[in-house]
Amino acid sequence: MEHISKSTPPQPSPALRAWEGVHRSNIAAALPRMAAQRGEQIALRCPGTRGRDGLARYDLTLTYAQLDARSDAIAAGLAKSGIVRGVRAVLMVRPSPEFFLLMFALFKLGAVPVLVDPGIDKRALKQCLDEAQPQAFIGIPLAHAARIVLRWAKSARIRITVGRRWGWGGKTLQHIEALGAGAGPQLADTEPNEIAAILFTSGSTGVPKGVVYRHRHFVAQIELLRTAFDIEAGGVDLPTFPPFALFDPALGLTSIIPDMDPTRPASADPHKLHDAIARFGVTQLFGSPALVDVLARHGAKLPTIRKVLSAGAPVPPDVVTKMRELLPEDAQLWTPYGATECLPVAVIEGRELQATRAATENGAGTCVGRPVAPNVVRIIRIRDEAIPEWSDDLLVPDGEVGEITVAGPTATDAYFERPEATRLAKIRERLATIQVSGPAGLSSVDEFPPAGRIRASSPHAKREGLDDASPHAQASGGEDIASSDTRIVHRMGDVGYFDAQGRLWFCGRKSHRVETVDGTLCTEQVEPVFNVHPEVRRTALVGIARKPSIASSQVSQDSSIHGHAATLGRRGFNEPVLCVELHTGIAPTQHARILAQLRAIGQRHPPTACIERFLIHPKFPVDIRHNAKIGREKLAAWAASQVPSPSAEGEG
Repeated sequence: MEHISKSTPPQPSPALRAWEGVHRSNIAAALPRMAAQRGEQIALRCPGTRGRDGLARYDLTLTYAQLDARSDAIAAGLAKSGIVRGVRAVLMVRPSPEFFLLMFALFKLGAVPVLVDPGIDKRALKQCLDEAQPQAFIGIPLAHAARIVLRWAKSARIRITVGRRWGWGGKTLQHIEALGAGAGPQLADTEPNEIAAILFTSGSTGVPKGVVYRHRHFVAQIELLRTAFDIEAGGVDLPTFPPFALFDPALGLTSIIPDMDPTRPASADPHKLHDAIARFGVTQLFGSPALVDVLARHGAKLPTIRKVLSAGAPVPPDVVTKMRELLPEDAQLWTPYGATECLPVAVIEGRELQATRAATENGAGTCVGRPVAPNVVRIIRIRDEAIPEWSDDLLVPDGEVGEITVAGPTATDAYFERPEATRLAKIRERLATIQVSGPAGLSSVDEFPPAGRIRASSPHAKREGLDDASPHAQASGGEDIASSDTRIVHRMGDVGYFDAQGRLWFCGRKSHRVETVDGTLCTEQVEPVFNVHPEVRRTALVGIARKPSIASSQVSQDSSIHGHAATLGRRGFNEPVLCVELHTGIAPTQHARILAQLRAIGQRHPPTACIERFLIHPKFPVDIRHNAKIGREKLAAWAASQVPSPSAEGEG
C-alpha cells in the first residue's frame, strides 16, 4: 500500500534525482555555489548589540561570501588542530555567527558535529555525550566549565573555546581562524553514506538518542523542503529553531536569528519577533506550535509573511485559525509531519487543516496531510517488539489505525551506539530489481518501488544512499546500514491511518496509547474532544495501572477507535485518566463545574465514555526543544500519585 502524493506537494526536482544517482555529495557544497551566485547577499543576521529602546540592532551579519571564506579558514585551522574527516566534535555554541561558521567548517572537512539540546536534564546530557564518544569539544566558556565540573565528554582531547579561554587549555576559535587564513577552499569529497552529523532527539519520550545523519540525508532534505514548500532563493527567513537555519544558505535565503531563548519558544517576546519581521521584511517563518501560539495570541498582523512552517507537535486548531487571520490572504501555513529521524514525511496546509477541524474534535485524530514524494508511507499492525524483516503481511487496510512507517531518501538508518534502539525502530526491506530507462540512467519519481515490491537497478543504488562499498559507508559505533538490495523502513513510533482521500491522520505516540478493559485509546483521538471546552487550555490522556498486567504479545484485541479498528498487542490493562490544564485566571471554585462538563462531553462520544477520572493539573510539563510536546510520562506518574490504589479504594 503506497501513498505518494501526485499533486501536493510537488515532485522532486531533477537536481535531487541527479544527486541520487550520480554525484558524491557534501552538504556544505551548496555554500560555495551560493557564495558565487549571491556573494553580497546577507546570509544571516544575529541580534548583536541593543539600542536605547532595548531592541536588538541585528548588527552581527555575514554575507554569503564571508560565510564561505571564513568557514574555509576555520576548516583549515581545525584540520591543523586535529579535527579532520570523520572526527566527532561536540558543538555547544549559542545561536551566533560562530555557530554557523563552525557547522559549515565541520561539514566542509567531513568531520561530524554532535548536537545535543543544552536544556535537557544534565544527567541525560552526560549520557548523550558519553555515548557519542567525541574526540573534540567546541564550546563557549560556560560549556567548557560545565564539561570540567560535570565530567562531560571525557574522550574529547581536542578543546576549542568560542570566546575567552580560561584554564582548560586548547585553542580559541580566533586562533583557529587565524591558523587557517589564506588556505583557500576546503571541501571534502564526502560520499552520500558518510556520517555528516549526530543529532540527538529531544528526549520527550525517554533519554535522547543520537540520530545518525549522513550527507545524503541532508542533501535530500534540502531538496524535499524546497519542492514541498516552493521555497525560492532571495527570501528572508526567521528560523526560531536555530538548527533549522542551517538549511537556509543551501536554499539561498537570508536568516534573521531572532532575539529569544531558542530553548523556550513559549516564552518568546512577540514585540521582539515583530520588530525583526517588520525591520527586515521577513517572508518566511519556522517555529514550533508554542512559538506560533505566541504570535497568534499577540494578535498583530504579519503583512510580509508568505509562508509559516510549524513542526514539533500538532498545531491546535484555534491557533491555526487565529494565525491565518493575521497572515495575508495568499500566505500559506504549513504543518510538516516528521521527526528528527525523518523530515519531512507529510505536509498539510492551514486551509485544509481547518477543513478537518470538526473531524478532529470528534475523535478522528489530527490530519497531517499527504506524504511528501518520494517518501513511501505505510501503516502496519502495532507491535512493541522489533521487526527485523519487512513483510507486506504487516500492512493494515486504509482506515485502520496502525503504526506509521516511512521509507525514503531522508529516512535515517541508525542511532549512534544504540543498537537496541536501532533494532526496535528500523526494518530491513528486501527489494526486487527492475530495469528502468531514462537520461543518465535515472528514473522518474513514479518508478520508486511501490510498496517495496520493485527496485531500481544498480545505477540507482544511491537513490537512497545504499551503496556501501566505500570505506566511509559503514558507520562507527555499531550502526548498520542497508545494502544494495535492501532499504531501511523507519518506524515513526506514532499511530495513525490513511483516509479514503490518501491523507495521513496522526493519532498519537505508540508508547502513549492507553489500553483499557473497554479498548485502546489514542491521545490524539481523545484530547481534541475535550479541548473544545472554552475554559480548557489543553488536556492529556494517561493510563495508570489498575489491574495486574496481562503480558502476552501473542494475544491481540480489536477495539473501536472512533470507528477505526485497531489491532494492538496487549501490554496490560490501565485506567484512563484525563489530565486537564485550564486557562489562567480560573478560580478553584469553578473546577467541579468544569470537570462535570468535561464528563458530559466524554459521554457524548462512545470512545471517550469510558473515561471517568479527570484531574486538574496546574501546568503541564513540556519538552525542551519545542515547548509543545506534553511530558505524558511525568503526568502519568503524577496522576498515579493523586489516585488511591485499588486496595485503598476497596477498603473505602
